[in-house]
Amino acid sequence: MSELQKKIESLRDEIRYHNYRYHTLDDIEIPDAEYDRLVRELQRLEAEHPELVTPDSPTQRVGAQPSESLKTVKHRLPMLSLDNVFSEEELREFHRRVSDKLELEDDADDLAYAAEPKLDGAAVSLLYEDGKLVRAATRGDGTTGEDITHNVRTIESVPLRLLGSGYPAVLEVRGEVFMPRAGFEAYNEKARAAGEKTFVNPRNAAAGTLRQLDPKLTAERPLDMYVYSVGLVEGGELPDRHSEIIEKLGEWGLKTCPERDVVEGVDGCLAYYERIGSKRDDLAYDIDGVVYKVDSLAMQRELGFVARAPRWAVAHKFPAQEELTKVIGVEFQVGRTGALTPVARLEPVFVGGVTVSNATLHNIDELHRKDVRVGDTVIIRRAGDVIPEVVSVIKKRRPKKTSMVALPEACPVCGSHISREAGEAVARCSGGLFCKAQRAEALKHFVSRRAMDIEGLGAKLIAQFVEEDRIANPAEIYELKQDELANRERMGEKSAENLVKAIEASKSTTLARFLFALGIREVGEATAVSLASYFGNLPAIVAATTEDLVKVPDVGPVVAARIRDFLDEPHNLEVIARLQELGVHWNDSDPMQVSEDGPLTGKTFVITGTLPDMTRDEAKELIQKNGGKVTGSVSSKTSYLLAGEKAGSKLAKAQKLDVEIVDLDGLLALINT
Repeated sequence: MSELQKKIESLRDEIRYHNYRYHTLDDIEIPDAEYDRLVRELQRLEAEHPELVTPDSPTQRVGAQPSESLKTVKHRLPMLSLDNVFSEEELREFHRRVSDKLELEDDADDLAYAAEPKLDGAAVSLLYEDGKLVRAATRGDGTTGEDITHNVRTIESVPLRLLGSGYPAVLEVRGEVFMPRAGFEAYNEKARAAGEKTFVNPRNAAAGTLRQLDPKLTAERPLDMYVYSVGLVEGGELPDRHSEIIEKLGEWGLKTCPERDVVEGVDGCLAYYERIGSKRDDLAYDIDGVVYKVDSLAMQRELGFVARAPRWAVAHKFPAQEELTKVIGVEFQVGRTGALTPVARLEPVFVGGVTVSNATLHNIDELHRKDVRVGDTVIIRRAGDVIPEVVSVIKKRRPKKTSMVALPEACPVCGSHISREAGEAVARCSGGLFCKAQRAEALKHFVSRRAMDIEGLGAKLIAQFVEEDRIANPAEIYELKQDELANRERMGEKSAENLVKAIEASKSTTLARFLFALGIREVGEATAVSLASYFGNLPAIVAATTEDLVKVPDVGPVVAARIRDFLDEPHNLEVIARLQELGVHWNDSDPMQVSEDGPLTGKTFVITGTLPDMTRDEAKELIQKNGGKVTGSVSSKTSYLLAGEKAGSKLAKAQKLDVEIVDLDGLLALINT
């Protein structure tokens, strides 16, 4: 066997393997673009050496053999595939061949084509007899498919009986079953939550669902179907144009794609391609190109077929949204909230219309679930403006001696320790006041009205300071000088003076405001107030153990751990100390005396309405001093609702949940018993 023959056979074997995975196992291993390249290479070699073409070559077939798990169906008219074009030049060549075959003049500028999106789903045949659905089948190998009637009957958009009248006695329609994007995302989210296998993409979801043996499982999955052609027709006539036939199918209750159109000549095709391409990412379903069909059925008959495809139709593919490439490294990026995101560094590859060299891996759990390793060959996807992501790994191409990527122990930006709570997918840097990656967001929060309230220091100015590395942490805000500010663009002398005054005024604050300004995760205004009231001063909070912190009303184990993570980071303590050195101050108070075995210990309260002779804050403090906890919303875990006048929705919810309702006198009675 010659080297050429060996190459051709190798290509055929590889294509057969991927056909089997796609059509029979519903488990793709390579992206469409890679598969198309294999097929085109084989087509090129066979075209150059027609003596080497064999009847069993994949170029002479449509798909793979049907699965043995379902009953087979022989198509009375073959379900053919379509040839593909990938460029304007190739489309013009297709149009030229059509024009020459039909002996049309003047470049056939007015030749009518029916144009429609190329749906990325599973091709299905529906057979109606006397208007009643009697059989549904997959394409299979184009000659023999699988009987999926039991599953197709569960698809709401497929009529079990045609509407109206005038349809042929025997009518076979063909179309695409697909899973809409929203349904796909919802299904995968549910599967992930249940620890079940997810689908790689909507196409696989549709194909896999159709081949379920239990129709109850199919019915649970959100499938849809658009019809796009007819096959066998007996005992009746149809219009003589493809576009009119599709209109007629719609009248009979079959769902058709609303984006279809009739265009003239190759320029009309190209304009349609651009129009659909521009809305591709906004459609409710996946498409991978558009299909052009000569609209006249008489012309279609004249043009005829080649081995596996009609001469009168072609698929114009969009640039690939999925491609193969290699992972050359995995790095961790730190976001503005401290979240670490693993990013795959890739061998550059052209996908989705741009050259991509990085792809997100979302979080450490997702990285480990996909088992992405340095050196792996991976499928990456880029759709529209969406950040490129790694879809899956081609594990059969994995090099030897690879290892799983580990979460770093220290922040790659600032060196602070990484915290990750049990059950959480996201790992975070603990250097909130110090980490450059979090700097802008931390500063914006620090100066906000409910925190240090520095009017005039807005997001744009903060962004400038961060970009220039002028402010590395909140303490450096208090080192800004008026003359420095006045020289900045759009600032001016008066604005600079006002900002310096606002900075100076902010130095006098409260411990609660200061704690809130630090931006500790989960420490909102209410929790900050509770911490300040309970401990009375900052050194006591810094020295508090996790066990001490959970004794604070509103502070549970999770919040306590986050407070401790923040205060255990030396960088954060250095910034706090520097802020105090620069004049930020507050009045300390006596620590709250909380009874560990008080009359309200273990009880949870919610306060609503206007109380007589006591503010809600005073009532809250009273409850906390006696061992109780106060939360903001009513739930089944609420022990009592303390209700005053004009109690609203919380009262109604408490009544619904059978939560005991007390007034102020009732609260005092609970304390004094």
